[in-house]
Amino acid sequence: MLAIIKREILSYFSSATGYIILAAFYIFGGFYFYMTSLAYNTTDLSYTFSNLFIILIFIIPILTMKLFSEEKKQKTDQALLTAPISLTAIALGKYFAAVIMYLFCIFITLIYAIIISFFNSPDWAIFASNFLGIFLLGSALIAIGMFLSSITESQIVAAIAGIVVGVLMLFMDSIAHSVSVDFISKFLSRISFMNYYNDFTLGILSLDGIVFFLIICILFVFFTVRVFEKKRWS
Repeated sequence: MLAIIKREILSYFSSATGYIILAAFYIFGGFYFYMTSLAYNTTDLSYTFSNLFIILIFIIPILTMKLFSEEKKQKTDQALLTAPISLTAIALGKYFAAVIMYLFCIFITLIYAIIISFFNSPDWAIFASNFLGIFLLGSALIAIGMFLSSITESQIVAAIAGIVVGVLMLFMDSIAHSVSVDFISKFLSRISFMNYYNDFTLGILSLDGIVFFLIICILFVFFTVRVFEKKRWS
């Protein structure tokens, strides 16, 4: 698994993909940080973290689109299927590589807190809650993106599908409130990423949110493994 993680991380930086992802996150994240914190002379980073969801909708599909679709397009997925390593280890290796790359992105938020600390002491407990929230949210979206990448040969299709899912998750709560059927509305609210993520941005360490995002991660990694198990035995 470690070999896969290393190979995937190196692949991000052997092409422009890794640099584009980091640059885009840092530029747009910095813009939101300036507009929601520095411009208003506040130590509250909650609005910055809330807006980062919008960036993730576009960044994470780019991060995950090639995880398996490129293997399928180049026909190197056959080598993975016959490698002396379990499919679960392969999926986890690729997943953890994407998560590590994602961590490189969100570590910039620590710089935001340090910058604020020069003017006034930030509430580090609330920052920790926000950081955990953005990490869990991104990890869940990465798992979904990896699954989408496993079911298509096209990186473009995987990326577009990931963006569509991200937009749906962003507006799921609004969609839920517009549905008149009560049980459907409640169900949509229960799977709204924004609902759970908002708790973290408010400094609430939500156990429900932690469990929800972890379940999403586990489920979609499992679905990815099942896709290749089916292919292995077909």
